[in-house]
Amino acid sequence: MSIANILIVEDERITAEDMKKALNSVGYHVPAIVSSGEEAIKVSEEIQPDLVIMDIKLEGEMDGIEAAEKIRSKFGIPIIYLTAYSDEKTVQRAKITEPSGFILKQPYGFLRKPFEESELNTAIEITLYRHRLEKRLRKHDQWLGAMLRSISDAVIATDPQGQVRFMNSMAEELTGWLEEDALGHDVRDIFKPMGYKFPMGENINLKAESSFNRVLLTAKDETTRTVDGSVTPINNIEGKMDGFVVIFRSVE
Repeated sequence: MSIANILIVEDERITAEDMKKALNSVGYHVPAIVSSGEEAIKVSEEIQPDLVIMDIKLEGEMDGIEAAEKIRSKFGIPIIYLTAYSDEKTVQRAKITEPSGFILKQPYGFLRKPFEESELNTAIEITLYRHRLEKRLRKHDQWLGAMLRSISDAVIATDPQGQVRFMNSMAEELTGWLEEDALGHDVRDIFKPMGYKFPMGENINLKAESSFNRVLLTAKDETTRTVDGSVTPINNIEGKMDGFVVIFRSVE
């Protein structure tokens, strides 16, 4: 596994250098230390670190929360806050940026650093692991989405409540609904085959595939066509239903 690059954004130089030494000692690389939010955004774009440790109170007009929000939204880099400010208003502002960690900075004392190294290291390890996992899941979702969009059958996937969360282009063509308009709608409002009852309500815990043959599908513009297909449950790793997928095709 490659060494993680961590950007430190801290306007107290002694704290920043102590943190750099602590991180280097456990195998992390600190390519840069900056002291303002503006610098943090610029350097994040240039070096694309794996993680940013961000103080909230910084030099310049931009504080750490504003900088963190821009870094996360533009570059997808996780943030850990290291700050002495723990008042409710600050914490609530920080939460909006979805930080991966929040470590309180303590005053310097005799032989005492303003942060607990073990706490910081644990937060970093958890953040990096979670970020790698999220990236793999996003990549898998992108791959799966590309595959489903390329097949010739129409595909609609839902959440456990039957709300649409995916449609491929063939499903758009047969139903007359664009995916962007259908997302979040009850699948029964989008896919309306006459004579087929969806596995909803009392039958929400569909255990096996349910097929339908030569049913009349009514599209958004009220035109109809005959389709064959099936409804199959999507189960999570615990075996509980996480939604279902509708696969269908025109047989005219």
